[in-house]
Amino acid sequence: MKKFYVLVFFIGLIACSKSLENDFNKANELLKQNKIEEAVAELVKIAESGDKNFSPKALAQLATIYQNKMDKSISDSESADKAQFYFRTLYDKYPEHPDAPKALFMSAFILANELNKYDEATKSYKLFLEKFPEHELAASAKQELEYIGLSPEEILKKKMAQQ
Repeated sequence: MKKFYVLVFFIGLIACSKSLENDFNKANELLKQNKIEEAVAELVKIAESGDKNFSPKALAQLATIYQNKMDKSISDSESADKAQFYFRTLYDKYPEHPDAPKALFMSAFILANELNKYDEATKSYKLFLEKFPEHELAASAKQELEYIGLSPEEILKKKMAQQ
């Protein structure tokens, strides 16, 4: 009898995964048709499922939608805020996922460069460097920390002074 329940459990997992895959494909098709609000609704549903395969993909897709300001019904700052939120959520919920380092970096980048939340960005960049010191974006994180909050003119002056 115990084997039966295990079998039913695994069949349920496979069916759920297949359903999420279908939902993810549907969301991508909606994006291609420029039906952003419908695609977002599908992706939010997938993200909230907690599935270790599809939730991180959905969170990354949501972050990208808002980073690219595809939802024309909200302001640029709201879009940046949502992009940052979804990137950070991907990192927080799935820190072992291959996209987690990039998601944490992008969260910090948006905080610093679009939302002007320098204290939060600094904490996120430092966390990134602590967790992923050898990552390909580590040099960029160090540079972002060096110039955080400075205007382009101030960055140029600082670079000229270093030469």
